[in-house]
Amino acid sequence: MARHAADTRTRIITAAWELFYENGYDETTVDDIIVRSRTSKGSFYHYFSGKDALLASLSTLFDEKYKALSETVDPAMNSFDKLILLNRELFFMIENTVSLEMLTRMLSTQLTTTSERHLLDRSRYYFKFLRRICTEGQQRGELRGDVPVTEMIRSYALLERALMYDWCLCGGSYSLTQYSAVQLPRYLAYLKK
Repeated sequence: MARHAADTRTRIITAAWELFYENGYDETTVDDIIVRSRTSKGSFYHYFSGKDALLASLSTLFDEKYKALSETVDPAMNSFDKLILLNRELFFMIENTVSLEMLTRMLSTQLTTTSERHLLDRSRYYFKFLRRICTEGQQRGELRGDVPVTEMIRSYALLERALMYDWCLCGGSYSLTQYSAVQLPRYLAYLKK
């Protein structure tokens, strides 16, 4: 039952963000989202109080992307390279499926909210997956043992958020994926053993 509920919620979120990207936020209605997600009005309002509540759900899409990647990443790959790959795949997804307007709205809500800051929620799959990669990297001797895994995760997440914020501030005037491919390895180099 819990899995079915999670699937329904994820279908609603996925449909909403597809429509936000295709039609824009203002042009997308709750009814559009219900039709695209093949759910009911009751299901929609069970999970979300309205369309605005979906702004906080972008991190769920990010987590779904990380779950899919976790199943395809070569376990033998170096842990540092896994971190770079995950970032590249996520940012490619953002550039190609999340409008700049929507990413900006989502990030700005995280700055102004007095309630849940979902990007910092340590129970997210994102943080669990990063912990697994960094712990594995230390055990294999690929990542420094004198830097706590918690600090590695904090640095990685901080850099990803900084790159997304900068991209939004610059109006998407450059490729987020390409810029990150240069910057992220440079800033995370201190983690390599």
